[in-house]
Amino acid sequence: MSHQPDERQLSLNAFLHDTGHHEASWRHPESGAERIGDIAWFQDIARKVEAAKLDAVFLADGPAWWGTGHRPSNNFEPITLLTALATVTERIGLISTASTTFYEPFNLARLFASLDRISGGRAGWNIVTTFSEDAAYNFGLDGVPSHEERYARAQDFIDVVTKLWDSWEDDALVVDRESGDYVDTSKVHAIDHVGPYLKVRGPFSAPRTPQGRPVYVQAGSSNEGRAFAARNAEAIFTAHQTIEDARAFYDDIKSKARALGRNPDHVKVRPGISPFIADTTAEAEELSQYFNRLTVPAYGLTQLEKMAGTSLRHLELDERVPVEVFGGAGNVLDNNRSRRQVVANIVERDRPTLRELLHRLAGGRGHNVVAGTPVQVADTIQEWFEGGAADGFNVMPPLYPQLLDAFTGQVVPILQDRGLFRTEYAGTTLREHYGLPRPDSQYADEPALAVGT
Repeated sequence: MSHQPDERQLSLNAFLHDTGHHEASWRHPESGAERIGDIAWFQDIARKVEAAKLDAVFLADGPAWWGTGHRPSNNFEPITLLTALATVTERIGLISTASTTFYEPFNLARLFASLDRISGGRAGWNIVTTFSEDAAYNFGLDGVPSHEERYARAQDFIDVVTKLWDSWEDDALVVDRESGDYVDTSKVHAIDHVGPYLKVRGPFSAPRTPQGRPVYVQAGSSNEGRAFAARNAEAIFTAHQTIEDARAFYDDIKSKARALGRNPDHVKVRPGISPFIADTTAEAEELSQYFNRLTVPAYGLTQLEKMAGTSLRHLELDERVPVEVFGGAGNVLDNNRSRRQVVANIVERDRPTLRELLHRLAGGRGHNVVAGTPVQVADTIQEWFEGGAADGFNVMPPLYPQLLDAFTGQVVPILQDRGLFRTEYAGTTLREHYGLPRPDSQYADEPALAVGT
């Protein structure tokens, strides 16, 4: 494949995940399993990602123990971790997951505003609603609200947080020693938000951050998730096994955003890709199979049952998974649980045995796992990027740091040679990396409301 440089460039995030995205990565003899509780482990990885000029590092999170002894669980609260990474890097974006179901909007607004300010404008918020019952129990709840109610609260939540971050106009901070005015209060606005779920007076407690507000990221691909993303998200992380499914999702999101009056170029779609990279195709395939031989079937089965919403314990490992288990969830444009839909597509298309399905999911939990040479991996990325299926990718190395090093050291240079990816950063903020505008305060030029009374 050849490519002439143009204005459209790939964006590439590194999705951080303890020892790697393959569920058995920690069992690899060269894994960093003993180090993942050490902040230096993540700081070293962040420096590597920045040296390769990638857009961002991304942290998923769920406020609960995963409930199994077969895989490492989260050691760090993600915003705190990313703040520590901000102090040893200068350009790399820092994207953290935080739940609209379990946070309060003012607290979340303070946390992300602090990260954006400390990092010099590199923060992104991955907005999730959290379906985990285990997480709900940790917050004193008897369960999580329905899928539809969680997204309704999420919209109310993001409306509040946006208003809070906008409540100081950009020139509200004056620091006039002569007059004694530190803040021009005519440019600070109470928000007086009263919504279906939330009531917040405001204003925010600090000036606008370098980016105006952090980049809004969303990772849900259900019907409600797509509608929410089309209205709010500036970047969307998604999971697809085939270019056809990815293209259908891409077209759907862009058309929904356009219908809402948004610029579809400001809604960046980034599927996950988990690459096994070796000098030959055969060596890459063997590497993938080696990792799969390290898996613990009981762990993978537990995760699969959560996605399927039903028990599969009656199946033998070498028995084919019945299509009926997923109840026709494979329709890419008609679904209620996005990851369940991805798994249903695999079952309906490939008719795998239970063992084969567990191996397919072990590498990326439904994201696209590819095994090949650096050129083959670059070809896949280019095909999806130029074929209307992606604006970039969430790179999910199966093993940290070795397969991150293989990607940044061997695949990225190929993408750079083809004119698809930057060789130097053009800006300093995550918005600049993503090609997104800095938003104006929605309160600019409006009369100030009474504050501080």
